[in-house]
Amino acid sequence: MASESLRKLFLRPAFFAFTAAVTASACGGERRFPLRDPMTRDTDLDPVSIDCRAEPTKKDPSHVACAPEPYVSPLAWDGVDNSIFRPFAEIFAVHATSEAVNANALDEVAESAWFQNRIATRPMSFEEIAKGACSPEQMLIDAEHAPDGSWIIDKGKDNGATAGFRVKIPGKGKYMLKSDGPMPERPSAASVIGSAVYHAVGFNISCEQVIYIKRSALKLTPGLTVTDNTSITHPFDEAALEKVLESTAKKGEYLRFQASAWLDGRLLGPFRYEKTRDDDPNDVIDHRERRELRGGRLLAAWLDHFDAREQNTMDVWIAKNPAAGPDSSPGYVRHHYLDTSDCFGSLWDWDGISRRLGRSYLLDWGDIGLDFITLGIGTRSYERIQKEPGLEVFGYYGTKEFVAEDWVNEYPNPAFSRMTERDGAWMARILARFSKTTVRQLADLGRFADSKKTEYLAKVMEGRISAILERYLTRLSPLGDVHLESGALCAVDLAELREVRPASSFHHSAHLGGTPIGGVATPLTVTKSAGAKVCVTLPAHFAADGGSLDDAKERYFAITIEDGVAHPLVAYLYDVGPAHGFKLVGVDRPE
Repeated sequence: MASESLRKLFLRPAFFAFTAAVTASACGGERRFPLRDPMTRDTDLDPVSIDCRAEPTKKDPSHVACAPEPYVSPLAWDGVDNSIFRPFAEIFAVHATSEAVNANALDEVAESAWFQNRIATRPMSFEEIAKGACSPEQMLIDAEHAPDGSWIIDKGKDNGATAGFRVKIPGKGKYMLKSDGPMPERPSAASVIGSAVYHAVGFNISCEQVIYIKRSALKLTPGLTVTDNTSITHPFDEAALEKVLESTAKKGEYLRFQASAWLDGRLLGPFRYEKTRDDDPNDVIDHRERRELRGGRLLAAWLDHFDAREQNTMDVWIAKNPAAGPDSSPGYVRHHYLDTSDCFGSLWDWDGISRRLGRSYLLDWGDIGLDFITLGIGTRSYERIQKEPGLEVFGYYGTKEFVAEDWVNEYPNPAFSRMTERDGAWMARILARFSKTTVRQLADLGRFADSKKTEYLAKVMEGRISAILERYLTRLSPLGDVHLESGALCAVDLAELREVRPASSFHHSAHLGGTPIGGVATPLTVTKSAGAKVCVTLPAHFAADGGSLDDAKERYFAITIEDGVAHPLVAYLYDVGPAHGFKLVGVDRPE
């Protein structure tokens, strides 16, 4: 299998683009980007064919599947593996710090089966953000006026901390309805807000909504069963249904639920935060080396999505011709996040665990070692924090003691643990696109009955994102959306846009050449406009049309831009002559 993985990797255009840049930067002091457009679309979106195999079902004993096999992830195994076995296996291992291998020449991430560039590359109205992954048809659920017995319960919800069941909604498809449990409104609000944020950032996620429905609209299919967290199967009968209904929030005669739309395609089970799928020819980059998965740590830190683990993900096979069957070839695997309902301060039965969420692993060997050395003397940050009076539903979600780079999830996540400064800065540049107004509006999506909850959530979300941006936009250059425009090199200073520092702190300047490639630092004209847009007037053409090859070394040059707050950004260009203009081929953010 190792040789097959190498073969797949060597055949990928992304591999050649990456190795070319690394090889060039390693030879001499100059970083040399090839004369080509930066990669903006990964080939893992291209359909591939999977060998067919017999996969009989109750309805079709002779059924043949031509898609990857489903992966089953036991609930406890991932936690045990990453908390115990992996740490001990890596005690004597040597890990060299390495950058993500799927960052393109502009220090961004190409669109792929994992990630779609959205808010980072184009303006998004709040209406679009609020819609999340929901299609217009999915957003038109009229739950409050559903006729009696019209929503058919056809499946109970297996394992997980939240009780629920699946329903078939006439004309809308299948949805999983989940109750809030002992924390009224908070889980369903977290699900809707979290999914809207994840989708706007660029991840694939399910359509999530908060709905209110009468008990009489639900009709249970007889003979259903569910499997709990201990792998024991129980009947999902009227008594089990009533137990779920008792645990959900209510508004008069209406029951409040989190409604999750069933994903299209053939469900393949969770994706892993490490290695690759052996049965997916498109999956060639170790998941630990993907920037979007590494940088996702900061997004999780903002929302306190401590439950970002493989069980809360889902791979889906998207057949090119669904009419031939959801498991037909050709097709491709699309990777999704699921379930953000544990965001914003989940509470466990043991207060000691609730305090540690986001601040220490459930089994934290570092804390254990420190206790052993100090005999438990000293107070940790999570022992000092308190719940907000009257807002206990948010647990310990707050800004006090929040340190962006110290945030951790429930137990070690292989990709999160590999996040570098560049991965974090990339995610911070995306999060900077969420304005203060947008953050306030996101809190409204929770549909809390008490406005104090909305105000508190908005305040904490803004406080935490500000802390993240202050940390990750003031070291590496915060300039984003770097592009050529009407004889100028333009970018947006995202630190200034988000008011990370006072406006008087930003002093933009630019020069031709710079330390990374040597040469004379000739000053260039800088202009600024609304939206923290910075443009540098390009120099006169110094290379003629024709003559030397377009990618000749003498046509290659750099422009360095500084903002007075963070380290500079260096943009690399080729002058291919007056007839063809300048070509932006890469950027670097020196430390």
